[in-house]
Amino acid sequence: MITFLFRGLMYVVSAGLGLIAADLLLDGFQIQWDKWWGFVVCVLIFAILQTVLSPWVSKVADRYAPVLMGGIGIVSTLISLVVVVLLPIGGLRITDLTGWLLGAVIVWLITALGSVLLPLLFLRKKVDAAKGRRGSER
Repeated sequence: MITFLFRGLMYVVSAGLGLIAADLLLDGFQIQWDKWWGFVVCVLIFAILQTVLSPWVSKVADRYAPVLMGGIGIVSTLISLVVVVLLPIGGLRITDLTGWLLGAVIVWLITALGSVLLPLLFLRKKVDAAKGRRGSER
């Protein structure tokens, strides 16, 4: 259960980092910082949608368009972004085609990298701490 929560937290953090990176890199991708609570809700909803949509989009693509199987992550990211932007809570706006297309790629890439690298970073600290305890017990 703790592992599940840890992975979920790492995914939410990586989704937030992906959205922030897209905000910093693209003019048409805007986090509304004056509605910070909306952004937090957007990150949570985005992470949940990604988790639910990826397997579903994968099944649909496998059945109807096997050629799209390589782009499943980007497609589910784009769908999640559409839903989050359309929610009336605020927090995230995408105003142009570049923001939509490159934003989806940036968020997908950062989220994918974060999902792999963030757990390794935290696990490395835990392993180093355990080695330190074992070394001091000798």
